[in-house]
Amino acid sequence: MTLETVSLNQAHGGTQGVYKHHSRETGTPMTFSVYVPPRRGDAPLPLVWYLSGLTCTHANVTEKGEFRKACADLGLIFVAPDTSPRGDGVPGDPEGAYDFGLGAGFYVDATQPPFAKNYRMWSYLTTELPALIAAHFPADPARQSVLGHSMGGHGALTLALRHPQRFRAASAFAPIAAPSQVPWGVKALGGYLGDDRAAWRAHDVVALIEDGARFPDLLVDVGDADPFLALQLRPELLEQACATAGLALTLRRQPGYDHSYYFISSFMDDHLRWHAARLKA
Repeated sequence: MTLETVSLNQAHGGTQGVYKHHSRETGTPMTFSVYVPPRRGDAPLPLVWYLSGLTCTHANVTEKGEFRKACADLGLIFVAPDTSPRGDGVPGDPEGAYDFGLGAGFYVDATQPPFAKNYRMWSYLTTELPALIAAHFPADPARQSVLGHSMGGHGALTLALRHPQRFRAASAFAPIAAPSQVPWGVKALGGYLGDDRAAWRAHDVVALIEDGARFPDLLVDVGDADPFLALQLRPELLEQACATAGLALTLRRQPGYDHSYYFISSFMDDHLRWHAARLKA
């Protein structure tokens, strides 16, 4: 697998890189970032995946997430993929909206034209990119965790619920908890997967829990000043589903915080330490 280094910088004794490759899944160039902390010996390191939200690329968390100091202290590799395929010929939202198409892949494999050809983010994240990371970075495949924000929070929690043996920890900032029940999700899942709502359930956190998916424990932070909280995020539905299923959930409603990276960066250290405790147990 050919990997092009776009940039490489030293940070907190480790290296922050941005990389590009041609994806067989999406049929497009894909860019992602990887922070490798300072190593003490040759042992492979635990790996944290971070999935970003609507309109984002790998760059948003890389530049604004404030994760490197904690990752350096805790010995964590931090991987940030893109949120959708991009490039010439990749279809976007017909009306140019921000919540579908480019920058809004919703971490699914689309089945509907014209999106099915390129929008294969689920397979990219579960198969292709992990193999690339394993081949090029000192990551321990037995110690992985996943977190994300908004659309990426939806992606992170669905990945964990569907692959509980792969991930030791899962958390989210302001996740879209029940995409089948909110406008962002209805538009995206309908556009990518079609009108059969039964097919949507595999990419809906609340529906997965209702259908029997389990994970040892989840950490979720939301800001009580988030303008998307009531209409698009619906954390109370996740809280209800976890309570009914007996699934351990720590849901923290943070006073005064919104949906931005000011919120994410404020609690990134908490999340990474929570992940590290489970990755190193």
